[in-house]
Formats: sequence, structure tokens, C-alpha cells
Amino acid sequence: MNFKHLVSARRTIGSLSRLNNERTLSQIAGSRRSVFRVLSPVSPCGGEPYGGGKNASFDGPKRPGFSLGFGRSIHALREGNVSDSEDDDGTMNEYLSRFVWIMRGKLNEAYPDSDKQTVHGMLLIIVENVVAEMEKGGLQGKLGGDASLPSQDLSEDLWRTVWEVSNKVLEDMEKERKKEKMKGFMQDEEVKEMCRFAAEVGIRGDMLREMRFKWAQEKMEEREFYRSLEHLREEALKEDKEDEEDSGKAEGIGEDIAVGEATPEVVSLPKRQGKFKYKIYGLDLSDPKWAEVADKIHQSEEITWPQEPKPVSGKSKLVTEKIILMKEEDDPSPLLAEWVELMQPNRVDWTALLDRLKEQNPRMYLKVAEHLLNEESFQANVRDYSKLIDAYAKDGSLEDAERILKKMYENGIPPDILTATILVHMYCKAGKLDRAKEAFESLKEQGFRPDMKIYNSMIMAYVNAGQLKMGEILMREMEARDMKASEEIYMALLRSFAKNGDVDGASRITTTMQFAGFQPSLESCSLLVEAYGRKNEPDMARNNFDYMIKLGLKPDDRCTASMIAAYMKPNYLDRALNLLLQLEKDGFEPGVHTYAILLEWLGRMQLIDEAEQVLDKIALQGEAPPFKVHLSLCDMYSRAGMEKKALQTLGAIEAKKEQLGLDDFEKVVNGLIAGGFIQEAERMHALMQAQGFAPSESLKVALMASQAFGRKRPGIR
Repeated sequence: MNFKHLVSARRTIGSLSRLNNERTLSQIAGSRRSVFRVLSPVSPCGGEPYGGGKNASFDGPKRPGFSLGFGRSIHALREGNVSDSEDDDGTMNEYLSRFVWIMRGKLNEAYPDSDKQTVHGMLLIIVENVVAEMEKGGLQGKLGGDASLPSQDLSEDLWRTVWEVSNKVLEDMEKERKKEKMKGFMQDEEVKEMCRFAAEVGIRGDMLREMRFKWAQEKMEEREFYRSLEHLREEALKEDKEDEEDSGKAEGIGEDIAVGEATPEVVSLPKRQGKFKYKIYGLDLSDPKWAEVADKIHQSEEITWPQEPKPVSGKSKLVTEKIILMKEEDDPSPLLAEWVELMQPNRVDWTALLDRLKEQNPRMYLKVAEHLLNEESFQANVRDYSKLIDAYAKDGSLEDAERILKKMYENGIPPDILTATILVHMYCKAGKLDRAKEAFESLKEQGFRPDMKIYNSMIMAYVNAGQLKMGEILMREMEARDMKASEEIYMALLRSFAKNGDVDGASRITTTMQFAGFQPSLESCSLLVEAYGRKNEPDMARNNFDYMIKLGLKPDDRCTASMIAAYMKPNYLDRALNLLLQLEKDGFEPGVHTYAILLEWLGRMQLIDEAEQVLDKIALQGEAPPFKVHLSLCDMYSRAGMEKKALQTLGAIEAKKEQLGLDDFEKVVNGLIAGGFIQEAERMHALMQAQGFAPSESLKVALMASQAFGRKRPGIR
């Protein structure tokens, strides 16, 4: 800050001349002793001076004129009404001491070439104006940010600096006040008692000190809160008292006015002749037809207004308990028929019974609720059907849900939007894509706009069915309707595209994810590498692998395995080894998935010893080897003619036949045919057809050739 532009030149020169020629410091001290005491040299100890201390030494006379203006400007630094002039002097001295200390530093910084007497004179002019404003009570508005200048003696920038310093001083004084108050509350008996209890339960050190400070702070806030409530109560009492005085004066004035007025005359209404007629908005409600309307309204209220169920007592209570205690395999029809004869129930009574069943016997609740769909007194509606369908769908009972839907159609009740929504979720979860599409189209026909959950269910159904294009079309439809798909949907599509080796589809999904605000992750980059590897494009797979490393993502075991698998198809063994060596230098350690790919590669090359060494490393990992390891071992041992080991691995594969896919079956059968294990190959071929997989033409030809030429099984190794 440049103070040369802050102080007006005329005022500064004139004041300095008066200081040198006309006035002396002692004369000024006689008129404003407190100001000169502040301007006396101060020797603080490692920081700003504290007012009222030994260094400040304020022993001057009392200044009653300062208390009111200063009290308004320092935002009630002293609590309560301060009537003691010594406390007022201490607060003033502390404020001026801090103010002079900061301003002296700013002047020395702005005028490094000025001598001490010149700086002292400048400081005297500033303090004189500040004290003058405090005596007039004008500093309060300035501290609040008033734009008008209190005096023309100082420039606008200098006044702004004065206000900033004053605010800083007041903030520091407020902090000191709170600090002193906290010292008192730290010694409060309740705080000490809590600290003793905390020490007894084992709390020590910094944690105990933090808790003690926290408890003291809470105690102080509580005390201030109740003090503010007391202050509000006093103000309210004062206002009530003033209101009573004002009302008393008003009553006195009213009585005076009433004395001079005459007593008003009493006026009576004329007597009515004939019948009363009530007209509201032009309707003559005195007509007898409105009595009939009132009766009809009463009847309609009996239908729409919720009724209370009939009290259950006597024999009907015993039958009710029997219904609630029924087992799932029991037939509820006889007991329900008896209950109907005893209770003569309506829908409210049936609803009360169903609520009790749902709470105490949930399985029987579904059975009774389904039975009531044909009960006339129950008056079943579309919501009763949808509740049952939803309950069965959540339990995974697809056949029961479809039975309720069929009954719904038989009774002439078409599914509404809520029922169609339930059907969409149910069929998508069960994997019945055709039925899910029918329910989805019925929703659109009814004018319903599918929400995020319905779109997610349909997209996942398409993904699980392998119809990735349709799933992507639905995702684009969501985007067109300003609905943002979740990251799970994007990743599900990306996994399916990568598994199928569809590079274009995987690239589209990753690009869409980035536009949607999802940053590339390790999994998304790994799936891109896998997609290029399955399409037999190792160079593009390596480019994406290197790009992932540039993004700061460290490749894991699965990602590295996908990259090695990309090199395996064209048999780029040297590139794969170089990649592994480079990654090991960076701290990468191969895992189960990387070793599984290496084992499959070595098995193809019939390097059995090396493959078994890799198998030992997989065992040392402490994890269960992937299922594809057994497929690779079976193919390797079968082609090598090692019957014992081939049959062992084949047995492990047959134990987990549910996990086999079309490619896995063909790999095993081709390996068995190549090794001469014709019977085992035919057995696996039959198992393949039983699982619903159609063999390829090449596999059929290989089986026919093996049966025709009758390959000999090699000897046991």
C-alpha cells in the first residue's frame, strides 16, 4: 500500500508545521493524554501489544465521553452494561494500543526513509481523527462499511485503511475475549467431572484434551444461549409494559370522548312474513328436491368414506384364528366359507383379515388372497391382481404370477400401467425377452413414458439374450429423452461387445460414456484391449494398452492377461515376453489369469513341462484356478496322448458341465479326437447336444472321420 496517496498533502504539511513550531508533545498530552499514552514507545513481547498490560501503562484520567461511541463500534466486546470507568478505560486502552501498533508498522513500511519524528507526527494526525470520530460516535457506521467520509483531514484511501485496521483490532479483541472465557469454562465443575470420567474409562493424551476443549465450548455456547433467551424475555416484558401503558392512555382518551357523545337509539329488525328462502349463487335451496340430493350424498359417502371392519367375536373369532394358523399345504376354502356365513363380510372385513395374514402368516396370505379374487363380497379390482403378481414376481414364482395374469384376463380385467410395469421387470429378470417386449409395448400403447428402471431392465434383458444392438438402440432412445443411463448399463454393454469381439460396438460405448461424463476406468480400458484381442488385432490392443498406462492407470492381472491373449492368436511369443519383462520392471507380478493364458499358449505348443511349471505357479497363488485352465490341460494332455491325466481333467470338466459354452465343448471334443479318445469325444458330443448347443460343421466332419477311420488310442503315458 502506498500511503503517499492516502494522506492529503495540505493537512499533513500543516499538521507537521504546527507540531514543530506551535505545539509540543507535552502540550498535546495535556489536552489528549490518552492519545499520547498510546503513541508512547511500546516494546511488545513477540507480537502485538495487549491492552491494559504493563507495556501500555494507561493510567490517564477517565474519559466518559468515549464509552458510548466506543461501545457501539466494538460490537459489545464487554458483556452486559459496563458502568465501571476503569473497565471502560481498559477496553479503550487495549483498542488504541493495538491500533497504534499496527498503524505504526504500516507507516514505517510505506515511508522507509522517514525519520521517527515524522512517522510519529503522521500517526498522531490519524489517531486524533479516529478518537474524534469515536467521541462523536461516528466510527460505528464506518466500521459497517459506510461510504461517506467522516472528515476531510484524511483521504478516502486512508480512512478505508483505518477502518480495516479497526476491524482487525476488534476481531483480535473478540478472539482474546472468547479465549479468556474458554479458560474459565475449562475449569467448570461439570467439564472437570466429564474429564475425570473419560480418564477412568481409558481416554488419555491429545484425545482427552480435545474432548475437554469441546465440552468447555459446548458449555460456553449453552450459557450464551440461555443468556440470549433471558435477554429476549426482558425485551418482551419491556414491550408488554409499554403496550399496557399505551393502551391505558388510549382508554383514557376514549372515555373522555365518550362523555361528550349522546346515547345511541336502539333499532329493532322488522318481523319476517311468509316462508324462509335460501338462495346461494342463484339456487333456491328451500326447494324440497335438495333434501333428496342430501340423501344421495350421504349414500355416496358411505361408499367412498373408509368404513370400520366389523368386530370379530365368539365363534367367528375362533374361525379367524384357525385361518391364521393354517399351514401352506392346507385348503383354505372350507374355513373361508364358514367365516363368510358367520361374518357376512364386505371388502373392509376381508382387507382386515388379509392384513393379519400378511403380518402373521405371509405364505398363507398369498393363497387366501388368490382365493378371494373369485369372491363376490371381496369386490376384487385390478390393484388386487397387480399386488399378487408383484408378490409372486419378487418370490421368483413365475408360473404363479402367470396364473394370476391368466385369471385376470378371464375375468375381463385388462392390465393397467402398474401391472405392465411389474410384468416388464418380472420377465426381464426371468430372461423371457419376448414376453418382456410385449409388456413393454403395451406400456407404450397406453401412453406411459418408460422410466429409468424399465429401460435398465429391458437393456439388461437384451444384453443377457445377446441382442446387443437392440440394447444399444434402447440406450440411444433414453438419451434422446434426456435420460442418462447408469454406468452399470454402459459397462454391461461394453462387456458383451468385448466378449463377442465387436470392436466397433465397444468403441461406440466408450465414446458415449465419455460424453456422458464417465471417465475411462481400468475396467473399460481392459475391455477394449480384450475386444481387439478377440478380433485378432494385437497392434490395436497394444495401442489401447499403452494409452491406458498414459492415463495413469496401472494394468492389473486381468488386463495383462487380455493383452497376452491378443498376442497368443498370431503366436507373437517374443512380444508377449517383452511385455511381461517390461511390466515386471515396473513392479507388476503375474496373477492367476495371466498364468492361465500362458499355460494355454504353452499347451498349444505341446511344451508340457513348461506348462506344468506354470500350473505349479498358479497353485502357489492360493486362489482357485479359472475353469479354462482345466480346458487347456485337457486339450494339451489329449493331444499329447497322456490318457491318465487327460481323463482326470475330463472328469473335472464334466463335473462343471453347466459352465461350458459352445466354444468350450468344441475345444474339448477336438482335443479328444486329435488324441484318439473317440469314445470320450462321442460322450462329450452327446452332452453338448443335451445342453442345447449345435455342433459346427467342422466338428461334425471330424467326428465322422474319426468313426470312419477309427483312430487308435495311443498307449498310456
